[in-house]
Parts: sequence; C-alpha cells; structure tokens
Amino acid sequence: MIEVKHLAKSFAVADAKKLSDAEKNDVRYRDGRFHSVRDVSFSCDSGEVLGLLGPNGAGKTTTLRMLSTALQPDGGQVLIDGHDVLTEPLEARRRIGFLSASTGLYGRLTAFENIAYFARLHGMPEPALRERIDELFTMLDMHSFANRKADNMSSGMKQKTAIARAVVHSPKVVVLDEPTTGLDIMTTQTVLDFIHGLKQAGTPVIFSTHHLDEVAALCDRVVVIDAGVSAFAGSIAEFSSLAEPDALGRTDLRQSFMRVIRQEV
Repeated sequence: MIEVKHLAKSFAVADAKKLSDAEKNDVRYRDGRFHSVRDVSFSCDSGEVLGLLGPNGAGKTTTLRMLSTALQPDGGQVLIDGHDVLTEPLEARRRIGFLSASTGLYGRLTAFENIAYFARLHGMPEPALRERIDELFTMLDMHSFANRKADNMSSGMKQKTAIARAVVHSPKVVVLDEPTTGLDIMTTQTVLDFIHGLKQAGTPVIFSTHHLDEVAALCDRVVVIDAGVSAFAGSIAEFSSLAEPDALGRTDLRQSFMRVIRQEV
C-alpha cells in the first residue's frame, strides 16, 4: 500500500525577471519560488491501479519523483508499505519499482544486461535473477531482443526493457510515468496487459497518463492534479459520475476531467 499525505515541493526561481506575465501570475509562484506541488494527497491499496491525471505542468512528474525518493519533499508524508520515504529512504526504495518518463538505459548493454545489472544492485542472487528475467521476458514478449543492445532497440523495445528493469526485484508498489507514450498499438497493449497482471497479483500500481481510455480500462482509483493540488481523489465510479450520461447511459471521462479542471464540482 502507498499513502501520500499533503505532499509539497518547491524550487527556487533563478531569475524572476525572465518570467512571463502568466508565470508571475501563477498561483504557484511566490516569494521567489515555484511551488510545483502544493498539497497532494491520495492512497493506493493492494491490487488497485490508480490513474494520475492532470494538465501538462500540473505537478504529476514532480509528485512521482518524490514517491520514488529521487526528490525530497519539502512537506507532507509518503508511506510505502508502512515505510516513510523521508525518514527511511533505503527501505522505501527496496519496496518500489519506478519507471521515469525517459528510459535511461545503458546503450551498450543488451536488454538482459540492463535488467540483470539492476537486479544485482538489489542484491538478487544469480539463479533467482535469471528465473525472474525469463519470467519478465515472457510476460512482456521480450525474448526476441534479449541480446540486442539498447542503442539498437526500437522505442517499444526500450520501454519494455525499462519496465522490466523497474520491477525485476518484485517491488511492493509500482510507479509508472506515462508508460505508453509514443508506443504502437501492439506494444501499448502488452504494457497494459502487464499492468493488469500486476493488479491481479495484488501489487498497487500508480501510473500517470493522458489516455483516458487506459484509465477506464484499468483503474480502480483516479487522482487529478491541477496547479500542484489534488483537485480530485476518488474511485473510478466517483470520477465517472462527474460526467453527464448520454442517451445510452454512457459517460465520457473527458467531461469528468474538464469539470474537475474548471472547478465545476
């Protein structure tokens, strides 16, 4: 389980004179700092998938980077499987699998070598490492390029490798930052099927996306971040109910999203 309580993070503005009028009038800019995340709270329990939504620049990636311990919060609390990210970062890191927006693979290493390297960093013994990688290669359909160097991989191959690397140590919580962006239909479906498999295994999954069809297909819970604040946090049913049903009783999640952003709820 992961619990996020009143998370906050700001960054110093190097040269305020270079800010546009729109940036100066942004509610997040004050006292020479940009408050990227001001007050974000949500939770994701075992076997749940949580979709993290929001406009570009809303604070989603900053939030996810704090969950992963890559950034230290200015305020608030993040508990991963009961361990506080701020006071127990090493314990928290052992329990989390994080996929950033960029794959960050080592170009001269093969898919197998990239994943094995991180498995060894997590202290996995060789027999368990090889068994786990073989399992992931089957789940993500990666056997055909297991020995291909990352520099020679397609975008889809790189993303699959990055996902496998993130979960090779069987983390208690998985956090994915836009895992399907730029992927073709077949690769996207493989990634979505993999997320569904994590859900069935009882692993909480948090993923940010701009694709509301993915949210409808996978998510149990939804969080909408707007201007650094969790403007909505609730079940997919509650989020869907924000939209007006059509003549057939169907609801459009885009309408739900826009109502939250426009503060019509």
